[in-house]
Amino acid sequence: MIMNRHARPRTDAMLEDLRTLVEVESPSRDLDAINASAAAVAAVIEERLGGQAVLIDGPVGPHVHWSGGGSPQVLVLGHHDTVFPLGTLERRPFRVEDGRVLGPGVFDMLGGLVQAVHGLSALDDLTGVEILVTADEEVGSASSRALIEERARACGHVLVFEGAADGGGLKTARKGCGTFEVCVTGRASHAGLEPETGVNALVEAAHQVLAIQALSRPEIGTTVSPTVASAGTSDNVIPAQATVWVDVRVESNEEKDRVEAAFAGLTPRLEGAALTVRGGVNRPPMPESASRTLFELARELQPGIEGVAVGGGSDGNFTGALGIPTLDGLGAVGGGAHADHEFLLVDTMEERANLVTGLVGAIRNRRTAQPTRVW
Repeated sequence: MIMNRHARPRTDAMLEDLRTLVEVESPSRDLDAINASAAAVAAVIEERLGGQAVLIDGPVGPHVHWSGGGSPQVLVLGHHDTVFPLGTLERRPFRVEDGRVLGPGVFDMLGGLVQAVHGLSALDDLTGVEILVTADEEVGSASSRALIEERARACGHVLVFEGAADGGGLKTARKGCGTFEVCVTGRASHAGLEPETGVNALVEAAHQVLAIQALSRPEIGTTVSPTVASAGTSDNVIPAQATVWVDVRVESNEEKDRVEAAFAGLTPRLEGAALTVRGGVNRPPMPESASRTLFELARELQPGIEGVAVGGGSDGNFTGALGIPTLDGLGAVGGGAHADHEFLLVDTMEERANLVTGLVGAIRNRRTAQPTRVW
């Protein structure tokens, strides 16, 4: 696909498109909102790049796919769902103040999407480029994982436009991550008249929390953190039910297997108690080796840019774990993901968009030419 495009991305045009996307709120699992958001994303892509963006229906809303035609070479990957409930925009409207863009989703990750599209718009030829913007990253990517992996395998290189690391660094490795739910079943009884006839699910849960916490091996990057618990119905009833949720982060598949086996092997400590364990490490680790070649290209284009390993997960975990060259954190420079103070730094937008232009050009031409700066 060849089109006439402006030579370089402009901040004012990017802010215009970012406002459009932010003002279409897109909380995960809200089908009406996600449908509207997908349509807005598709419209921005089509306006800036031409062609047709296809909406791929899923149980939690549509994913957006666009192709520049030809043999696939590079996948631009992002998501359009956000963590903020409807009505957040009224409380925190889109605005630009003191060099910062504010509003729900500007950093995670609508700003990155806009920068990616505008960076691509500076290329005259987009043959071999695909864009995939999913609808469920914030809730685990269950409906999009197979599609992500399919297009990543087809393209052979993946650029992920999640927000940058602190200071604008790229994300060169990610921990595998997941959530476990441990459900305890005991037996209720009157806490005053016959406590001995009950089986206290809360006490059993306390035993399990200590055993679960002991699975952590922080010296090798494994954290196993009980984070939420609930139990009981009344202060004078021995609780018959308790539930514990646990966040898990690992740096290796060996640790993923160890932790999952340990959860599967949990056994009750109290006679009469029973356990049910659900969940797992649903995002495998993204090893640093997956980003090495693409990070080297990025450093040739923008000398001095840093690369960091981070604990959070993204859809780059899926592609990196497959051994497909993957570079993450290419999106907005800012901070406050998932928080009320979320922001994007305005004066970084053009530089990040230019990095997209250079990276995509270098990936497609790497067999015949060395990467060169585009700014």
